[in-house]
Amino acid sequence: MQLTPSSDSSNVALEWHDGLLLGYAPMDGVHEEFVACVCAIQQASDEQLPDALQALADHAVRHFSEEDRWMEESAFPARECHINEHAAVLKSVLEVQELLARGDTAVCRRLARELANWFPGHADYLDSALAHWMCKQRLGGKPVVIRRDLGARLAPVEDARSAHPADVQNR
Repeated sequence: MQLTPSSDSSNVALEWHDGLLLGYAPMDGVHEEFVACVCAIQQASDEQLPDALQALADHAVRHFSEEDRWMEESAFPARECHINEHAAVLKSVLEVQELLARGDTAVCRRLARELANWFPGHADYLDSALAHWMCKQRLGGKPVVIRRDLGARLAPVEDARSAHPADVQNR
């Protein structure tokens, strides 16, 4: 992961929600911990940043090692790209630790923002494929995900229609 300005430079707060569930319990648990670590950095004072970043680094080593092991042991077809992405993220975390040790709190906050932007897409694309693969390999079927509060995320049909870009001209 490169720390270049993201297309969305807003301060995105990463919070755990059922939309991040993938249906493979061991992965879902480690993902919830990852979100908590990023959230802790986002909410930390400058004095708390070193401990929060260390917790994220420790978690990332365990998290990525576990997923990498699952991919290797199960001969997951798309493992090389996924493992490389984990390595790039971990490298960024370790580089930011060095910069934070020199007093650069801004780069640490930027890392948290970038991770908050990166993680949902990573989970949706790379991790969901791995979750599907692991369920098939270990359980003999597809993952089953039960999401709560889905109704709050879906717009009523009338609102969804009126929000269509083509309808904007007619308002």
